[in-house]
Order: sequence, then structure tokens, then C-alpha cells
Amino acid sequence: MENFYLFVIMSAMLILLPGPDTAIVTKNTLAGGSTKGIQTLLGTICALLIHTLAAVAGLSAIIVKSAVLFSFFKYAGALYLVYLGVKSILSLRKSSLTEELSQDNKYKNKSYFKQGFLTNILNPKVAVFFLTFLPQFVNTGSEPLVPFLLMGITYAVLTAGWFLLYIFLINQISTFMKKPNTTKVIEALTGTVLIGFGIKLAFEKVQH
Repeated sequence: MENFYLFVIMSAMLILLPGPDTAIVTKNTLAGGSTKGIQTLLGTICALLIHTLAAVAGLSAIIVKSAVLFSFFKYAGALYLVYLGVKSILSLRKSSLTEELSQDNKYKNKSYFKQGFLTNILNPKVAVFFLTFLPQFVNTGSEPLVPFLLMGITYAVLTAGWFLLYIFLINQISTFMKKPNTTKVIEALTGTVLIGFGIKLAFEKVQH
């Protein structure tokens, strides 16, 4: 492969851009602390590694070129994001974050990983990204297996590094962030953002 360092720089810049993964990590870190934020991150990383393997195996290309499959993943991902957003906004009816956690954790202790995983894996734009971005750094005519794996793992590591720092920063100011009034504002904002990403994803078109 060529220009690996350029790939790292461009990947880092892309990872810093807020998206659905950022929104769900923010929401879950505020709701359950750094442990739940890391669980969400692990789900995201697992999804990224699956996208990497899918790109290597050519499955991503099939999804991108198949209108039916692409639409399925697109609308499934959009509905899931809207569902998370609506649930976040509805949680504002709770009198406090403590009350919400005491009622929810009984049933949702294992859902943070799933939310991170589904948010990423159901986003066909990630498959498109891997198929359009990664090949730019592979030498023409060379075998893409090893370079794709290297870049996919590198991207996952960079994502993990950034979000670990991000979760730490959120946790450091958690006293302020978890005040009832602040929490309500953040829940409303993240819920609205997730719904917005869901709607945007639903109208997304892939460029063949």
C-alpha cells in the first residue's frame, strides 16, 4: 500500500467529525458513566471490524451495488437511529437521571454494546466509505487483502483511541453534565441529533 501516513491523518480527521456513533457514545456515557460508554464503543469497534472483513470479502461491494440490500440496511439503520432518538426524548419525562437509571438498568445493562454495534453495522454509508476510501491507498494491481485488513484495523484503533479520550473528557465533567437540567437539555439534543441522522440516512443515495 502507499501513503499510509496520509491515510492515518485523513482517517483521524474523519473520525473527529460528529456522527451517529458520536451521538450514541455521548448519550450512553452520560446515562451510565464511562463503563457504559466503553461498552458502546466496543460495539462500534466490532462493527467496524466486520465492515473491514466484508470489504475484503467483497460483500460490501454487493450491498452497495444491490439497490434492495442497500435500501434494506439504509432504512433499518435509519429506523434504529430514529428509535433511539425518540426513546431519548421520551426519557425527559423521568423526574431525574437517577430514577431513569434505576428503572432502565434492570432490563438494559447489556444493551449498550448492542446500541453501538447496531448503530454502526446498519449504516450502509460505512460500507460505502470502506469501498471508496480504502482503495485509494492500495497500489494498482496489487492484492488488496493485507492492505485492507491493515487499514481497517488502523481505522478501528484510531476510532477507539479518540472515543476513549472523548469518554474520559465527558466523565471528567460528569458532575456538571449530570445535573438534572443539563441532562434534560443533553437528552433532548442527542435525541434530536439521532433522529436527524436517521432521517438523513433514510434519504441517502449511493453513488455507483
